[in-house]
Amino acid sequence: MAEKRNIFLVGPMGAGKSTIGRHLAQQLHMEFFDSDTEIEQRTGADISWVFDVEGEDGFRAREESVIDDLSQKQGIVLATGGGSVKSKESRNRLSARGIVVYLETTIEKQLARTQRDKKRPLLQTDTPREVLEALAEERNPLYEEVADYVVRTDDQSAKVVANEIIKMLDER
Repeated sequence: MAEKRNIFLVGPMGAGKSTIGRHLAQQLHMEFFDSDTEIEQRTGADISWVFDVEGEDGFRAREESVIDDLSQKQGIVLATGGGSVKSKESRNRLSARGIVVYLETTIEKQLARTQRDKKRPLLQTDTPREVLEALAEERNPLYEEVADYVVRTDDQSAKVVANEIIKMLDER
Protein backbone atom coordinates (compact mmCIF):
# COMPACT_ATOMS: atom_id res chain seq x y z
CA MET A 1 0.00 0.00 0.00
CA ALA A 2 1.11 3.57 -0.61
CA GLU A 3 1.90 4.19 3.05
CA LYS A 4 1.84 7.98 2.89
CA ARG A 5 -1.57 8.33 1.28
CA ASN A 6 -4.12 9.98 3.53
CA ILE A 7 -7.20 8.02 4.53
CA PHE A 8 -10.33 10.04 5.20
CA LEU A 9 -13.34 8.45 6.89
CA VAL A 10 -16.78 9.87 6.15
CA GLY A 11 -20.21 8.73 7.24
CA PRO A 12 -23.04 9.47 9.64
CA MET A 13 -22.68 9.91 13.37
CA GLY A 14 -22.49 6.55 15.06
CA ALA A 15 -20.92 4.81 12.05
CA GLY A 16 -17.67 4.33 13.99
CA LYS A 17 -15.41 6.83 12.20
CA SER A 18 -13.39 7.79 15.29
CA THR A 19 -13.07 4.28 16.73
CA ILE A 20 -12.27 2.64 13.39
CA GLY A 21 -9.96 5.53 12.50
CA ARG A 22 -7.90 4.98 15.66
CA HIS A 23 -7.55 1.25 14.88
CA LEU A 24 -6.65 1.97 11.28
CA ALA A 25 -4.01 4.56 12.20
CA GLN A 26 -2.50 2.28 14.83
CA GLN A 27 -2.26 -0.70 12.47
CA LEU A 28 -0.82 1.39 9.64
CA HIS A 29 1.52 3.39 11.91
CA MET A 30 -0.09 6.63 10.79
CA GLU A 31 -1.15 9.69 12.75
CA PHE A 32 -4.86 9.88 13.66
CA PHE A 33 -6.98 13.02 13.71
CA ASP A 34 -10.65 13.58 14.48
CA SER A 35 -12.03 16.82 13.02
CA ASP A 36 -14.46 17.34 15.93
CA THR A 37 -11.69 16.89 18.51
CA GLU A 38 -9.49 19.27 16.54
CA ILE A 39 -12.26 21.90 16.52
CA GLU A 40 -12.67 21.51 20.29
CA GLN A 41 -8.92 21.90 20.84
CA ARG A 42 -8.70 24.99 18.61
CA THR A 43 -11.72 26.72 20.12
CA GLY A 44 -11.17 25.59 23.71
CA ALA A 45 -14.84 24.63 23.84
CA ASP A 46 -16.89 21.54 23.11
CA ILE A 47 -18.90 21.07 19.94
CA SER A 48 -22.23 21.71 21.71
CA TRP A 49 -20.99 25.11 22.90
CA VAL A 50 -19.79 26.06 19.41
CA PHE A 51 -23.22 25.06 18.03
CA ASP A 52 -25.02 27.06 20.76
CA VAL A 53 -22.95 30.20 20.29
CA GLU A 54 -22.20 30.19 16.56
CA GLY A 55 -25.01 28.03 15.21
CA GLU A 56 -24.55 25.25 12.70
CA ASP A 57 -23.21 27.68 10.05
CA GLY A 58 -20.45 28.88 12.39
CA PHE A 59 -19.57 25.32 13.29
CA ARG A 60 -19.48 24.24 9.62
CA ALA A 61 -17.13 27.14 8.76
CA ARG A 62 -14.75 25.98 11.51
CA GLU A 63 -15.07 22.38 10.32
CA GLU A 64 -14.27 23.35 6.72
CA SER A 65 -11.15 25.20 7.88
CA VAL A 66 -9.97 22.28 10.05
CA ILE A 67 -10.51 19.77 7.22
CA ASP A 68 -8.56 22.05 4.86
CA ASP A 69 -5.65 22.22 7.34
CA LEU A 70 -5.60 18.53 8.27
CA SER A 71 -6.08 17.19 4.74
CA GLN A 72 -2.89 18.99 3.68
CA LYS A 73 -0.85 16.74 5.97
CA GLN A 74 0.73 13.54 4.63
CA GLY A 75 0.10 10.02 5.88
CA ILE A 76 -2.81 10.63 8.24
CA VAL A 77 -6.09 8.97 9.06
CA LEU A 78 -8.85 11.56 9.53
CA ALA A 79 -12.28 10.89 11.00
CA THR A 80 -14.51 13.69 9.72
CA GLY A 81 -17.70 14.97 11.29
CA GLY A 82 -20.93 13.50 9.92
CA GLY A 83 -21.94 16.79 8.31
CA SER A 84 -18.56 17.71 6.87
CA VAL A 85 -19.65 16.47 3.43
CA LYS A 86 -22.23 19.26 3.23
CA SER A 87 -19.37 21.53 2.16
CA LYS A 88 -18.50 21.12 -1.53
CA GLU A 89 -15.04 22.56 -0.74
CA SER A 90 -14.45 19.90 1.91
CA ARG A 91 -15.66 17.13 -0.42
CA ASN A 92 -13.30 18.37 -3.14
CA ARG A 93 -10.35 18.61 -0.76
CA LEU A 94 -10.94 15.14 0.67
CA SER A 95 -11.23 13.62 -2.82
CA ALA A 96 -8.10 15.36 -4.07
CA ARG A 97 -5.91 14.76 -1.03
CA GLY A 98 -6.49 11.15 -0.08
CA ILE A 99 -8.54 7.99 -0.17
CA VAL A 100 -12.11 8.48 1.08
CA VAL A 101 -13.84 5.60 2.84
CA TYR A 102 -17.58 5.88 3.52
CA LEU A 103 -18.50 3.98 6.68
CA GLU A 104 -22.11 3.02 6.11
CA THR A 105 -24.53 2.04 8.88
CA THR A 106 -28.27 1.73 9.55
CA ILE A 107 -30.46 4.19 11.45
CA GLU A 108 -31.02 1.45 14.08
CA LYS A 109 -27.28 1.10 14.70
CA GLN A 110 -26.89 4.89 14.84
CA LEU A 111 -29.63 5.13 17.47
CA ALA A 112 -28.10 2.33 19.53
CA ARG A 113 -24.60 3.83 19.35
CA THR A 114 -25.59 7.44 20.05
CA GLN A 115 -28.49 7.17 22.50
CA ARG A 116 -26.46 8.08 25.61
CA ASP A 117 -24.13 10.56 23.92
CA LYS A 118 -24.92 14.11 25.02
CA LYS A 119 -22.17 15.60 22.82
CA ARG A 120 -24.21 15.42 19.63
CA PRO A 121 -26.11 18.72 19.32
CA LEU A 122 -28.32 17.59 16.43
CA LEU A 123 -29.62 14.66 18.50
CA GLN A 124 -30.66 16.66 21.57
CA THR A 125 -34.30 16.26 20.61
CA ASP A 126 -37.32 14.11 21.44
CA THR A 127 -37.26 12.61 17.93
CA PRO A 128 -33.70 11.40 17.25
CA ARG A 129 -34.89 8.77 14.73
CA GLU A 130 -36.57 11.46 12.60
CA VAL A 131 -33.45 13.62 12.78
CA LEU A 132 -31.21 10.72 11.72
CA GLU A 133 -33.56 9.81 8.86
CA ALA A 134 -33.59 13.40 7.59
CA LEU A 135 -29.79 13.61 7.86
CA ALA A 136 -29.41 10.30 6.00
CA GLU A 137 -31.64 11.52 3.19
CA GLU A 138 -29.59 14.70 2.84
CA ARG A 139 -26.08 13.31 3.41
CA ASN A 140 -25.95 9.70 2.17
CA PRO A 141 -25.78 10.80 -1.51
CA LEU A 142 -22.90 13.13 -0.57
CA TYR A 143 -21.01 10.34 1.22
CA GLU A 144 -21.46 8.15 -1.86
CA GLU A 145 -20.35 10.95 -4.18
CA VAL A 146 -17.07 11.52 -2.34
CA ALA A 147 -16.24 7.88 -1.48
CA ASP A 148 -13.56 5.77 -3.11
CA TYR A 149 -14.75 2.82 -1.00
CA VAL A 150 -17.88 1.97 0.97
CA VAL A 151 -17.66 -0.28 4.03
CA ARG A 152 -20.64 -1.39 6.10
CA THR A 153 -19.97 -1.17 9.87
CA ASP A 154 -23.17 -2.62 11.36
CA ASP A 155 -22.26 -6.11 12.45
CA GLN A 156 -18.49 -5.98 12.76
CA SER A 157 -16.07 -4.78 15.41
CA ALA A 158 -13.99 -1.68 14.74
CA LYS A 159 -10.89 -3.86 14.46
CA VAL A 160 -12.50 -6.10 11.82
CA VAL A 161 -13.65 -3.07 9.82
CA ALA A 162 -10.16 -1.53 10.03
CA ASN A 163 -8.66 -4.80 8.73
CA GLU A 164 -11.22 -4.88 5.91
CA ILE A 165 -10.22 -1.32 4.90
CA ILE A 166 -6.52 -2.23 4.97
CA LYS A 167 -7.22 -5.25 2.77
CA MET A 168 -9.12 -3.05 0.27
CA LEU A 169 -6.28 -0.55 0.18
CA ASP A 170 -3.68 -3.28 -0.32
CA GLU A 171 -5.66 -4.57 -3.31
CA ARG A 172 -5.86 -1.09 -4.81
